[in-house]
Amino acid sequence: MSTDQKAIGKRRQGDPFQQFISFFSSGSALLMMATLAAVIWANMAHDSYHHFWHSPLNITTHLVEIKLGLQHWVNDGLMAIFFFVVGLEIKREFLAGELSSFKQASLPIFAAVGGMVIPVALYFAFGFEGNAAGGWGIPMATDIAFSLGVLAILGKRVPLALKVFLTALAIVDDLGAVMVIAFFYGGDLNWTYLLIAALLLGVLIIANLRNIQNLKLYTFLGFIIWYLFLMSGVDGPGTGIHCTIAGVLIALTIPARPKVRVDDFVGRINNGMRRFDESRRSPNKRVLTDDQLYAINDISYSVKKVQSPLQLLEHQFHGFIGLFVLPVFALSNAGVTLIHHGEGGGEVFTTLSFAIAFSLVFGKAIGITFFSWLAVRLGIAVKPKHSSWLSFLGLAFLGGIGFTMSIFIASLGFKMDAELLNQAKIGIFVGSIIAGLAGFYILKYSLKKDARSKSATER
Repeated sequence: MSTDQKAIGKRRQGDPFQQFISFFSSGSALLMMATLAAVIWANMAHDSYHHFWHSPLNITTHLVEIKLGLQHWVNDGLMAIFFFVVGLEIKREFLAGELSSFKQASLPIFAAVGGMVIPVALYFAFGFEGNAAGGWGIPMATDIAFSLGVLAILGKRVPLALKVFLTALAIVDDLGAVMVIAFFYGGDLNWTYLLIAALLLGVLIIANLRNIQNLKLYTFLGFIIWYLFLMSGVDGPGTGIHCTIAGVLIALTIPARPKVRVDDFVGRINNGMRRFDESRRSPNKRVLTDDQLYAINDISYSVKKVQSPLQLLEHQFHGFIGLFVLPVFALSNAGVTLIHHGEGGGEVFTTLSFAIAFSLVFGKAIGITFFSWLAVRLGIAVKPKHSSWLSFLGLAFLGGIGFTMSIFIASLGFKMDAELLNQAKIGIFVGSIIAGLAGFYILKYSLKKDARSKSATER
């Protein structure tokens, strides 16, 4: 392999989109193991599982007092960090990614809308009443970690255009989930706390507009905003607008402009290297002169500031999210009870479970595929070359892997009804497994067919 080829390979490995794929793909295996551990734990030692995750963990100081169970710390704390990263991804995609122009964004946006509307419509078609009706938001979610994990199994056979499409679709889907959580899954509100939070968000917006990049400021005010959202419910911590919304809003205030322009970066580095080389040497080879230190500091500043805070934080948090936050969330929330332990009627797979599984599998498949076809048919979007509609159907089934996001919405919708929550989790498990398997085998077949068609066309 030539030097140029090696350099190209290294650049590809360092590409932000490829890093994004690899982080979530590697994390999906750990997520799966954590899920399996949660299910085994919840069924082999039911009382132990629930006692551990509901045990109190209180923080009391002169300024704040937070009394939450361990599971609530995961859902209100760690998941706020997860949604903070989601917010960073959404902002980056709309500013400079696959959603930065209407032409680029139209196909995944249309597909995501269809993938949210049709599953919700199918769920409502079951005619649930009472508490069960509150689960309508569950089948509209897509788990980006597992869906990209399935694509990773298929390897290089998957064209980059399809990976980009699924990633952009999942990001728009996350944006839809954020809006649903904000408007439909909160309780009565303490408007004083929310007003103070809005004012602090205004401060961060002004700091962003002035391109102030001191991350300590954003961290300090961000924590206060998170706390105010946590306490925004009149019925206690976590009963108002969910803290994950605070994570997204804070992310949107993070500056996306670098202090050092890309066009100036190489010149600044070369200037610093030249100054270092031309500086007077110290008699002692172990010590640098002041001129050399100044040159190094300028180089270090340029290296740090050519990357915007948004990209810096997104890159730093991806490993933490994929390898810690999501597995811990799965361990604390995926403990579905398959063995009856005394409460309720003892049913495992109920009408609610079936409705969620059915809506995830067929709602996503129909919604994503049909709305994508409609966008192309109307001339609003363009389908990637050498990709068949059968491949899009495979991706649409992968969109039915709801898992993490679906469980999270279920925990909000059925937080006052443990029996319905358990039934919902079973439906999510069944639906996600069926959707994942269907998507994998359809894509495996269609990609081979697409490759043969491409080869025949190029002859």
